[in-house]
Amino acid sequence: MRIIINTGDQFTETEITVNCNRLSDDIEKLLSTIRMFDMKLSGSKDGRQFIIDASDVMYIESIDKSTFLYTTTDVYESRLKLYELEAKLAESDFMRASKNCIFNIKYIKSIEPDLERRLTLTMERGLKVVVSRQYSGLVKEKLEAYNG
Repeated sequence: MRIIINTGDQFTETEITVNCNRLSDDIEKLLSTIRMFDMKLSGSKDGRQFIIDASDVMYIESIDKSTFLYTTTDVYESRLKLYELEAKLAESDFMRASKNCIFNIKYIKSIEPDLERRLTLTMERGLKVVVSRQYSGLVKEKLEAYNG
């Protein structure tokens, strides 16, 4: 792989161009990381609004008509519905775990098979995410591709 970086006053914004023979899994991972780099989400905590880097979010969960963003340090409430966040994060490392949860592949520490073809993901800080039977096959495929 060859990397070319051009700097100068003539550039008003950063532009990334990828030239490749074919779109491999490694390039897909790179593109996913680039897309997440500048993506922001908003969440509230203790009556204050915060801007959060999407890449800092481990998983997102919908509980009793409220949506929560879990980072390694905090939990924030989002005004967006889970399906809206899923659509916004579709081109990134987020995947559906169940009807009420999506997760960021980057934060998985371990995967354990569970009863009835479910999976239990252990995320950073020991947090657990259960992948339902409906999504476990897709998650396994994506994780295999992600890990090469």
